[in-house]
Amino acid sequence: MGWWDSLWPSSSSNDDPLRKLDPKLREFLARESPVKYGTAQEKEEKTKKASAPAAEEEQQQRGKGEDQEKNKPLVPRESQFQDGRYAHLWKTYRPLAEIEAETKSDHEKLMDVLEGYKERRNQIGKAALENCALEQVNWRDCMTNPTLGERMTLCRDQIKKFERCYMTQTRLLKALGYLSTYDRSPEVEEDIQMHADTLYHRMMAQEAEIAAARDAGLPVPKFPPLIPRAPAPAPTAGEQIQQPKQQQQQHGEEEELTQEQLGVLKAKLKKVAEEDRVAEEEALRAEWRAKAEIAARVEGLWSQQERDRQARKERGEETMWDKVSGAFRGGDGKK
Repeated sequence: MGWWDSLWPSSSSNDDPLRKLDPKLREFLARESPVKYGTAQEKEEKTKKASAPAAEEEQQQRGKGEDQEKNKPLVPRESQFQDGRYAHLWKTYRPLAEIEAETKSDHEKLMDVLEGYKERRNQIGKAALENCALEQVNWRDCMTNPTLGERMTLCRDQIKKFERCYMTQTRLLKALGYLSTYDRSPEVEEDIQMHADTLYHRMMAQEAEIAAARDAGLPVPKFPPLIPRAPAPAPTAGEQIQQPKQQQQQHGEEEELTQEQLGVLKAKLKKVAEEDRVAEEEALRAEWRAKAEIAARVEGLWSQQERDRQARKERGEETMWDKVSGAFRGGDGKK
């Protein structure tokens, strides 16, 4: 069918420059010629080999997507039936907080951040009261049905015990990072609250052992700190040269304090009993970290507002408020 190929040459035959030569001559040229001519079959094999890794990556991505879909719960956690019943009714469900977040203004988002920080203090106080429920009961029993000695001292011991419990639990909750992150689940926060209560009772047991050893004239036992501070990993010389700013952001903000903060820390620790200084120091550090996180979130909101304003200005949709705010921020931007 040579006449057919001459009329309708195939692409494979055109790609092969040695197609009309004798097979023995082909072998000789392939062996002796410095210029190697690739046949159409060899080119197809090369393209298949080149496309094989891409196909494997696509298959891996598809497999990951399928695994995520399989691990995804059938119904959200708001459903009363976690076994998958009524899953077809929950397909289009969206949490109320997500819908409200889309319709909130920039000012409302900023106020939510500040109100969340204020509410955190109230919630820490409530959690500390829950952990000190037994001390509250003892205080109330003393006030309602006191003995003669308790009547003479006006329940001073019970009040001191409750105040000590409340202050220590508050410090431990702050030091452990209770409600310091907004995207944590309530189960994790409850675990932190229970762990703080466990640490408090462990501290009370340690103080009882120390008091008993002193009364018996024995050496005072030493215990590891309740909240050990994890040391920052020592960076290598290459990391110090390449990433000095990143290390300062990761480790310096948490461990290094400013001179003003160090002065405040020392002044406050002097007013605290020696056995409570470790918890107080960790609570202050955790409080400063929470404030830094709030400041970072507020700065992020302001940056996002500025980007949105610039985008509206480029589209020609700048509002009157954008012009006013841009005029006030113009001096800062020039600086």
